[in-house]
Amino acid sequence: MSTTLKNYINGEWVKSKNNSLLDVINPSTGLPVGRVSVGCKEDVLDAAESAHQAWESWRNTPATQRVQYLFKMKALLEAHTDEIAAICTQECGKTFAESKAEMTRAVENIEVACGIPTLMQSVFSEDIATGVDEFVIRQPLGVGACISPFNFPIMIPFWFMPYAIACGNTYIVKPSEKVPMTMTRIFELIETLNLPKGVLNMVHGGKETVDAILEHPFIPAISFVGSTPVAKHVYQTGTLNGKRVQAQGGAKNAVVVMPDADEETTVKIIVDSAFGCAGQRCLAASVVITVGEGAQKLTDKIITLAKSKKTGDGMDASADMGPVISAESKIRIEKLIQLGIDQGADLLLDGRGIKVSGHENGNFIGPTILGNVGEHSEVYKTEIFGPVLSMIHVKTLEEAIALINRNRYGNSACIFTRSGAAARKFRHNTLAGNIGVNIGVAAPMAFFPFSGWKESFFGDLHGQSSHAVEFYTQTKVVIERWNDEWSRKF
Repeated sequence: MSTTLKNYINGEWVKSKNNSLLDVINPSTGLPVGRVSVGCKEDVLDAAESAHQAWESWRNTPATQRVQYLFKMKALLEAHTDEIAAICTQECGKTFAESKAEMTRAVENIEVACGIPTLMQSVFSEDIATGVDEFVIRQPLGVGACISPFNFPIMIPFWFMPYAIACGNTYIVKPSEKVPMTMTRIFELIETLNLPKGVLNMVHGGKETVDAILEHPFIPAISFVGSTPVAKHVYQTGTLNGKRVQAQGGAKNAVVVMPDADEETTVKIIVDSAFGCAGQRCLAASVVITVGEGAQKLTDKIITLAKSKKTGDGMDASADMGPVISAESKIRIEKLIQLGIDQGADLLLDGRGIKVSGHENGNFIGPTILGNVGEHSEVYKTEIFGPVLSMIHVKTLEEAIALINRNRYGNSACIFTRSGAAARKFRHNTLAGNIGVNIGVAAPMAFFPFSGWKESFFGDLHGQSSHAVEFYTQTKVVIERWNDEWSRKF
């Protein structure tokens, strides 16, 4: 087992001021692979003070110089992709290929943030009145912080951090206490960039650390991704303390399949989306809504393909799906499966009881499919966050859209169809922040914001792209007059 992980504050590796420790568990084996502090308020105070002191100098560093560190960061992460991906797989459980894909999305965000000299540009109007000009400039807020979830320990901090520091803010990253090793290694690499001390900091910990971030007066901007109940807490507490907050919550992503959809493509995308990362994604396909004729044929093909997916250790190249994050998650997911059956759903494919040779204590659940799921059942209403797909059948597209819109979540929804009219009606009328047409549950590229509606997001500006730039800057409007006679007097 590796040594206890440390915080990174003011350019130094320091022990937490809380000596209580948590084990970091490999979900494929159930064995500890490291230890991390439970964290404390004092750690956050130190990081916030360090970041605050560094901000004045960093904000006055030209944007063209700030992005030079990002160019180097991109190259560094690319050079260490396999190493970081292996650590991610070890503590998170996802397959090595999925971890490498996560690295790619992180690097894409660094690439976009490198364009900050242009992205921070604003507008100028000459002669709004005779001899009077008016313009807007964007300036950094101060110290930002990211509270990151367990399911994407590489990618999600990079939805926010590169944009924040490129805009002239300093930053604190708080990794999930379940998967702290990946970001620790990334910070070890970042240390070699020789950023000014205090510009980037990392603190470990759980709820006490989070609450200290939400309350600290030196941290005006907070980014969060996680479950809806915690997102609400983060948003309410952060805004109560006068902060900007963007809090991504849970999801119940629906996939609508029209009778004219291309079956082979549709089935493959649905199965990959539902069971990739063991279903532990806010963009996982959770519900398939079949419309009109052909539902049984499509369902049979989904079941057949799902059965072919191999569940195993993430470092096994032949594995299509790894374990869920913890023994507690496994128990919770299996209870929800049984509850769905008890409430009238048909068990079409049962992934419970999966055993992986050599990993008997792993948190494995195979692909699971429930048919005839009722709209008011717990399985339909709850974000399961596991490899469980629900099937529902309706007669018309209008019914499908209404069903989606009644759900409290609004992260993503997609449709498979050959009809442009059906696709347009779907994207126009469906209440979700990310819409997919014939491509599955949509994951926006880094140069678009990662949207989310209803109880899937709390805030106004999302992560990535122009939204991240707006979130981490504030606008200053300047109205000025220069008189020739005044100038001649000097």
